[in-house]
Amino acid sequence: MLTAIGAVVVLARALHGDGLLVAGASFLGLVLCVAGVWWFLAHRGAVRLFGALVAVAAPVGVLVLFAHGGLWQTALVLSLCWAATLTCARAALRRSRPQRPMRAIAAPRPLRPALIMNPKAGGGKVGRFGLAEQARELGARVILLDPDIRTDVTVLAHRAVAEGADLLGVAGGDGTQALVAAVAAEHDLPFLVVAAGTRNHFAMDLGLDRSDPRRCLDALTDGEELRVDLGDVDGQPFVNTVSFGVYADVVQRPEYRDDKAGTALSLMPDLLVGEGVRRLEARIDDTALSSQQALLVSNNPYGSPDEFSGVNRRPRLDSGELGVLGIRVESAAQAADLAVRGPQSTGLTVMTAHRVEVTSDTDDIPVAVDGEALRMPVPVVCSLRPGALRVLVPRDRPGVPVPAPPVNWRRLLRLAFGRSERTPEGEIRA
Repeated sequence: MLTAIGAVVVLARALHGDGLLVAGASFLGLVLCVAGVWWFLAHRGAVRLFGALVAVAAPVGVLVLFAHGGLWQTALVLSLCWAATLTCARAALRRSRPQRPMRAIAAPRPLRPALIMNPKAGGGKVGRFGLAEQARELGARVILLDPDIRTDVTVLAHRAVAEGADLLGVAGGDGTQALVAAVAAEHDLPFLVVAAGTRNHFAMDLGLDRSDPRRCLDALTDGEELRVDLGDVDGQPFVNTVSFGVYADVVQRPEYRDDKAGTALSLMPDLLVGEGVRRLEARIDDTALSSQQALLVSNNPYGSPDEFSGVNRRPRLDSGELGVLGIRVESAAQAADLAVRGPQSTGLTVMTAHRVEVTSDTDDIPVAVDGEALRMPVPVVCSLRPGALRVLVPRDRPGVPVPAPPVNWRRLLRLAFGRSERTPEGEIRA
């Protein structure tokens, strides 16, 4: 609270001179930059070029104004005060309601583990890190996929169980992991994740080491078990997300795999403001959500989607709830409103749910399930199987960092002045 007051004092003292100009220029620069990005994405030709120029020129212009107008000292002090405010605020809020880690229990060493490995995953991580050789040394049966043959990994997983496997594991992408995880959950077997994919979002949120996938294999000799939720979208399992709308439309294109950025830029104008743009209708439990351009349903909610904390991690995977993120932005003004107001913007909807039903005005819609392109008949229903998956993880692993909570000024005031507050679990904290 003191650093926040300090920022206000600095601004007030310079209000008749530098302060007002610094605040106004910063705000205007942000709005123009976001508007430029919108014009760049939603249009083609001269308008796209103009948008790119505005997006670059706006922040550069603000910096030039600060440097040549003698405002950089005021801007620097304000920035430092505000950064200190946010750092202290998040630390106080994090300590006031500590995040309880996912409960791990001791697990016996598997006797007949079976690991399915994709040699092409992550640009060849299986071969580069010698994962197959190390897994065999640890007593695992390794099933290497043939890159030239389309293989049903679900069939391979069921066959491994029929042949006596007491653990199923995957060294591959999140989509492959989800399919094998569903088989492991069906037979109530432990599931092992080897972070050999490209992004490894599921491994990241399990607290595994993504930089060295060999460490994931330590779970075979010194592991513990986590009970986590498994998502379901019309019978298709997912461990991370199900996307509808803009992103799902883009990943359907065959050229997307070879040129992600180029494909997205060429399609964005039609998907955002074109005549054939698709709008999604959804029912989030008992709440209706209409005319969405994009909808993201996740296996457990991601972190607070404000402008400071981001939405790239899930603090836990055992809450029993789906995360829902809906976006509707149809103009540069709405894009700027989203950038300035964040979760309070009318263009962004953030919710949790136990059931999500998505419909459209067509018989079927594109769906991206853990990044894999599919088409599904409407309505498409997303749900969760709480605690369905037993995941075996190494006892020694990096872990999941405590997420940065959203800044809640009312809670901060109560904490600063020593007033007690009631936690979501009903506990009274001083």
